[in-house]
Amino acid sequence: MNAPTTQIEQLAADPDLQAVARVLAGEVEAFELIVRRWQTPLINMAWRYCRDRHRAEELAQEAFVRAWRGLASWRQESAFSTWLFALAANVFRSDLKRFPAVSVPFEEAAEPSTAARQHDILSEAQLCESVRSAVLALPQRYREPVVLFYFQEMDVDQTARIMKLPPGTVKARLSRARDLLRQRFPQLGRTLAAHPSGLLATQKELQP
Repeated sequence: MNAPTTQIEQLAADPDLQAVARVLAGEVEAFELIVRRWQTPLINMAWRYCRDRHRAEELAQEAFVRAWRGLASWRQESAFSTWLFALAANVFRSDLKRFPAVSVPFEEAAEPSTAARQHDILSEAQLCESVRSAVLALPQRYREPVVLFYFQEMDVDQTARIMKLPPGTVKARLSRARDLLRQRFPQLGRTLAAHPSGLLATQKELQP
């Protein structure tokens, strides 16, 4: 009696699990629930790979098509979001290999401008944008874990599963990315270090 009850409780508590179960049971319209829930995060993630809004939307759409076709392959060994983002990351990487994003080499990237006042809302927004610009200038091998860990707010294990790397390698790349940012953009690093703890976690985690 416990097993069915537990399964029902899991379905009720997890909207993704519920939607997947409905789709696999033949209710194809339920896939729209998955699209609505994850469309914006996937587009944002795709943009940080290709840095083109229209292309990001197309890549997210392709990821959903792949997810639709492979939905039955999700073994529920990890969260649905982890499976979906891993699939999407593969789509984005494959596209980048065929059509590399145009970017300035990290060594030539200009120091992002930093805000003058620490407690002004607009200044904090400008600082956030400066951090994002600096991160997007990183080489792909370091940018990807930063995007997943900080911007997509995944933990190390989730990031490792998506990138198909050992957790230790992910930690090493995150550490190297922070070092590169501090070395290449010293002014930004000093500004971050001077800001209060109320800023976004992305910024706080980039402090020394």
